[in-house]
Amino acid sequence: MKFLKITLPFLIMGMLAGCTKDFEEINTNGNVPIDVNPDLLLSGVIRSAMNQQVFEAWGIGNIVVQYHAKIQFVNEDRYLWNEQNGIWNNVYGNYRNLQNIFNKVGSDNTNAYNAVALILKSWMFAQATEAYGDIPYSEAGKAKSDGIYTPKYDTQESIYNGILADLKTANEILAVSTTSIAGDILYGGGPSAIMKWRKLANSLRLRYLLRISAKKDVKAEMQAIVSDPANNPIFTGNADNAAMKYLALAPNQWPLYENRVGSFDEFRVSKSLDDRLTALNDPRLNIFGRPSQASVAAGTPRIEGIPNGLGDVDALNYNGGPQGVSRVGYTFACLVCNDNGQAPPVPDAPQALLMTYAELQFLLAEAREKELITTGTAETYYLNGINANFEYWRGVVPAQYNINLAMPADYLTQSGVAYTGTPQEKLAKIALQKWVALYFNGLEGWFEWRRTRMPEVIPGPANLNDNKVPVRYIYPQSEQALNATNRNEAVARQGEDTQNTATWVNK
Repeated sequence: MKFLKITLPFLIMGMLAGCTKDFEEINTNGNVPIDVNPDLLLSGVIRSAMNQQVFEAWGIGNIVVQYHAKIQFVNEDRYLWNEQNGIWNNVYGNYRNLQNIFNKVGSDNTNAYNAVALILKSWMFAQATEAYGDIPYSEAGKAKSDGIYTPKYDTQESIYNGILADLKTANEILAVSTTSIAGDILYGGGPSAIMKWRKLANSLRLRYLLRISAKKDVKAEMQAIVSDPANNPIFTGNADNAAMKYLALAPNQWPLYENRVGSFDEFRVSKSLDDRLTALNDPRLNIFGRPSQASVAAGTPRIEGIPNGLGDVDALNYNGGPQGVSRVGYTFACLVCNDNGQAPPVPDAPQALLMTYAELQFLLAEAREKELITTGTAETYYLNGINANFEYWRGVVPAQYNINLAMPADYLTQSGVAYTGTPQEKLAKIALQKWVALYFNGLEGWFEWRRTRMPEVIPGPANLNDNKVPVRYIYPQSEQALNATNRNEAVARQGEDTQNTATWVNK
């Protein structure tokens, strides 16, 4: 017994020592990184955010401004939206990785990763505030660093101030940076990408300045950018487009490539798109849609759109049923969404769009027409935009699709396109061509329609929103449980949390 009394404590001590030896090494998962380089974080953020652009366009953006319409499961087309949380979750999820880039770079104001992260942050939060209005911004993502688990909702005006300031800072950082960017799947990285990111930062500044131009005097800021290309370079051609190119093989293919046929075929060409482009003899219609199967069988192939906002039965039976309504263009199709006799679509043809040279030219045309800037002429910008968009699609659509994308000889001189008429008529022509150029660019077509109300969007006959086109997304319901006080304060300030409440920028 004495032996046991003496040895037992030593046995316990020995066991404890054995348990704690190499404790940290044994309990650290070598397959889970605790520190990641900015290039790895950057590629993940770009891929995730740009894929969300595609999904947002497909699910709501292309429907609400009537590029597409639905023939089945038509709630989106009738404005029965409920929650739309894709942008919210994507922005705040990706912001964590952007913060990791900021933390990795630290206070180095010559590091290009800092600038690129600021540009992506600005674009992402612009998407979120445009969709929802007041949102968490200045205190967002500070749970780990500052213990802020319920961030306040900033006003949309202050968010835009922050976005514009960050884009300006990003341009200034890149002007002196010698960093060679890696992980840049948008512009390809390396020294040559620095200038392209600078151009994107300043082009986005112009986009958002025009976006808030009804609320604030933006003339001086816009003019300062366009009159000083050396210090504030902007897009000068399609080579500067912020467009992510997909690969032919998984997992980095066009996000819709793996859709089921049934899911893809719910979406069809809208009659609004069909009618507007047909009236202009615009060959881009053949990119956005395919001849209906019924018209092909009859030997008279033609695009046949369907009105937006029909009820389930009427939509499914319109023009004799699905074979009498044009499917979405072959360039954007899923793997097995080919028509009879066609090979599978080219998987790396379509691109995810953030901003294009054509869009920039149209916003400059509007700014010049409204005398927000004095540089250049509105007509020149306008014609540049049309030509650029035609050129862009000629470079995207595969030759084997046999789509003739040559601009008709009289296209630019016909009455519906020629830059003639009253100032309001000219602005309407700019808006129409910009609407075409924003096809499949996230929610940008919707954001622009809310600002200009052009071209006209007429709610369908079976709409469920009292004949009103929605103007925002409602806040995620999770915010009522997790951040109720701040969410409620935003609602009290902004207005009722419905899809019909205009946000500051559109009031």
